[in-house]
Amino acid sequence: MKFTQGSAETESPRAFARRVGITFSDFSLLTRALTHRSYLNEHPEALEDNERLEFLGDAVLDFLVGAWLYHRFPEMREGPLTRMRSALVRTEQLAEFAEQIDLGGALRLGHGEETSGGRQRPALLCAAFEALTGAIYLDAGIPRVKAFIDPFLENVLEDVYNAGETRDPKSRLQEWTQAQGQGAPSYRVIAATGPDHAKEFEMEVFIQGESYGRGSGHSKQVAAKAAARNALKKLGLD
Repeated sequence: MKFTQGSAETESPRAFARRVGITFSDFSLLTRALTHRSYLNEHPEALEDNERLEFLGDAVLDFLVGAWLYHRFPEMREGPLTRMRSALVRTEQLAEFAEQIDLGGALRLGHGEETSGGRQRPALLCAAFEALTGAIYLDAGIPRVKAFIDPFLENVLEDVYNAGETRDPKSRLQEWTQAQGQGAPSYRVIAATGPDHAKEFEMEVFIQGESYGRGSGHSKQVAAKAAARNALKKLGLD
């Protein structure tokens, strides 16, 4: 089920929960997690935006990701654990998690935020993912949040671990190209296949107009990172 919001169709909280596989006893918590302050400004009947839940979810994620890494790597020292936790909870990574479940499509945004591309903005998606985490915590506690977040962490752990640093492949590639005086790489979607709920994207990365790598994934961010990783290998940097 979707309802019209301005010129866009927004997935209802209940439909979003069913699609993602999250159960809620109190759906008002989920509705609040999906409500950006710009929507509250234009709809006085809405009671609260998601900023307090964002604050709570940020703390819950820091704790759970830290505990998950602590148990996953019993021999790892504090420094590397801290860097890996930072990589897993940084804005870009949480925004990527949000993209994987199309969280942007369920957000309640004001007209201005909607028309300016808020549904794709990494900072907004990151905040919404943190708010969603806070809502799950208040509704069902730490075990339910852990069941929700662990699969996301497992899917990216290898990349974070193999990198040995907090920078992702796109950042590393851009640092190298800029150091060579070649400017920033550009990325282009060359294919998008599958149904809306399970899209597969293929991206290509270019440096000064020349193709250096391709990659695929379930979101544009994941595909772009795969393309950047292949470019690093082609350049002998990975």
